[in-house]
Amino acid sequence: MLSTYQYPVFDYYQSEEQRLGQPQAHTVVVVGAGPIGLSLALDCASRGLRVVVLDDNNSVSIGSRAVCYAKRTLEVWDRLGVAEPLVQQGVKWKVGKVFHGEGLAYQFDLLPQDRHKLPAMINLQQYYLEERLVAACEASPLVELRWKHKLLSLTQDDDGVSLQVETPDGIFPMRTQWLLACDGAGSDTRRMLGAEFRGQAFQDRFLIADVVVEPQAADAADDGLRGHGATLRRLGAEPERWFWFDPPFHPGQSVLLHKQCANVWRIDFQLGWGADPQEEKKPERVIPRIEAMLGPDVPFTLEWVSIYQFACRRMERFRHGRVLFAGDAAHQVSPFGARGANTGVQDAENLAWKLAAVVHGDAPATLLDSYDHERTFAADDNLLNSTRSTDFITPKSRASLRLRNAVLELARTESFARPLVNSGRLSTPTPYLDSSLSTADAADAGFPQGSPRPGHTLLDAPLRVGGQSGWLSEQLGRGFQLLSFGPARPLQVGRVAVEVLEVGRDLIDSEGLLAQRYDGRPGTVYLFRPDQYVAARWRHFDAARVEAAVRKALAQELPA
Repeated sequence: MLSTYQYPVFDYYQSEEQRLGQPQAHTVVVVGAGPIGLSLALDCASRGLRVVVLDDNNSVSIGSRAVCYAKRTLEVWDRLGVAEPLVQQGVKWKVGKVFHGEGLAYQFDLLPQDRHKLPAMINLQQYYLEERLVAACEASPLVELRWKHKLLSLTQDDDGVSLQVETPDGIFPMRTQWLLACDGAGSDTRRMLGAEFRGQAFQDRFLIADVVVEPQAADAADDGLRGHGATLRRLGAEPERWFWFDPPFHPGQSVLLHKQCANVWRIDFQLGWGADPQEEKKPERVIPRIEAMLGPDVPFTLEWVSIYQFACRRMERFRHGRVLFAGDAAHQVSPFGARGANTGVQDAENLAWKLAAVVHGDAPATLLDSYDHERTFAADDNLLNSTRSTDFITPKSRASLRLRNAVLELARTESFARPLVNSGRLSTPTPYLDSSLSTADAADAGFPQGSPRPGHTLLDAPLRVGGQSGWLSEQLGRGFQLLSFGPARPLQVGRVAVEVLEVGRDLIDSEGLLAQRYDGRPGTVYLFRPDQYVAARWRHFDAARVEAAVRKALAQELPA
């Protein structure tokens, strides 16, 4: 039990098909009611798909687990209508500081550019997030949550997937067109298909300690060599991410500190290879580490303690016929860089619009192969960055340790060394550089570096819409849309309607930042996919080119 949070218990009930023994024909079944499964269910529902979510538990995750959520993930949740309460409850931050020994080695700003709707990062315990997502699913008429439903087996054919599901009232069959596996790193669904992870497991162990410190305790703290309690006062006033290499309170190792809501602080202590997980979790081992960090005069209580090892690995393929994998069920990364949950939510965003296009008959089923291609590409990008972070944080030889320490020392005074400091490259959306869905720029388009290229996600900007202040991110994501800096007209491409958002008519570029960020010369047109990624861009509107780009983004065969 936690002192700052009371776990909800969600009701199990018998579904009609279970009670009558007559399986219904479901369109989408999601396995796993964690952040990824719930986000995916909401996204599918937002695109008109009925979804059943199965989970073998009946509450939210135990412990705070994931805590950092990046701007792109918040934009996804904003489109789904759940971001505002998360941002209000969470701790907003954008500055990270890296210390070596007692001194500051380097600091960075995740969002140096002003005027975006959403913050660079928020910190929020995973159980709060899940509770918000559950409430949103319960409010949706297209999402059904079934608690205490455990998937036992599956078989698939050309038309769908047959399931055997265990509940407190026994085992019953289900049938769905598509099965979406979001059941975590220990995925039973992955095991049922015999699809193993490939990659690297690390021997290093880390201790997570969630610590409750009342504000007055931090205010009274000393900022001495052994007393870093005043750190909490400074971070409470202006929340930041702080990472120490070889600090005096934990010599030879590393420590990470984040502020969460409800006066809870997340502290990660590196323990090394030989640490005994059972011993290190004992309060008599944990409390002295925290006292050494905060000082003896800062009272605190332990909220949650865990030991973790981590891996950087993924499935070879994320699509297996009519079964598709997302989140930790598909890939695992080390926790440095907040890439786990953020990457999983972006998996869900990529998958939902494509699955909806297939189910609605707007695209062939081969469109789902692009989910595998784009998101395995993103997974490899995250695995590469995560592995590099791990190697920098936990050097495997004396030579690599000396090199790391030299980089940290140089970073204090030399700008060239600062990009080499790697305490966890923070999550950013992976551009789909070689996506088969993107249309390349014309040779003479002349777009400058920094404007969103095909395969890149939107770059937000403030607007006025209908006389009200707003943001570009609020206008995109309903389907295929043209952002036009000149005259353009809506199109009908097969069954798909392409909406036009014309700057100066539909959108008022009130601060000039939209034209600046998109190099919006007169006539410029951007085509956005339903997931707010750029599919194509041109210097003037051409209906035939737009139609060809939409068909390409839907994996349709182009007419001769």
